[in-house]
Amino acid sequence: MDDKLPDLCDNHPEAVQWLPVQWQDYGGKRCFEGRVRTVRCHHDNSKVKAMLATRGEGQVLVVDGSGAMDRALLGDLIAQSAVDNGWAGVVIAGPVRDAATLATLPIGIKALGVCPIKTQKRDQGEVDVALALEGVSVMAGHYLYADANGVVVCAEPLTG
Repeated sequence: MDDKLPDLCDNHPEAVQWLPVQWQDYGGKRCFEGRVRTVRCHHDNSKVKAMLATRGEGQVLVVDGSGAMDRALLGDLIAQSAVDNGWAGVVIAGPVRDAATLATLPIGIKALGVCPIKTQKRDQGEVDVALALEGVSVMAGHYLYADANGVVVCAEPLTG
């Protein structure tokens, strides 16, 4: 089941949009999927922390960190909170930290890279807003599918 995306793309070519990013895998799960929630933030992961502290119910948080690589938007404590609250995964257009610990957690985590420096907490950012990642629209309520082949989003849940 680790190569689900090629089949989804073949079977639903008009429905899926590939996020053209060469994501790095950091979580203990490489294959994950779920309904999307979104956060847009820059150098402040307050909204990421708050969102992942709520019941995830198998959802995936997509974070637009504007691609800035100088502050980690997710670390081990927030990721553990996501696991504890039932999130399926997190996709971050930005870096993470505590990479060795993240790899032991039963959650999907994709990000652009790593940075050991934490963000400031100013409670800034936006929740459940439309994001544009590499020209692809990602909105709360979309569905996201991720595996070793990358990440795709679509408006409705898909099978096969």
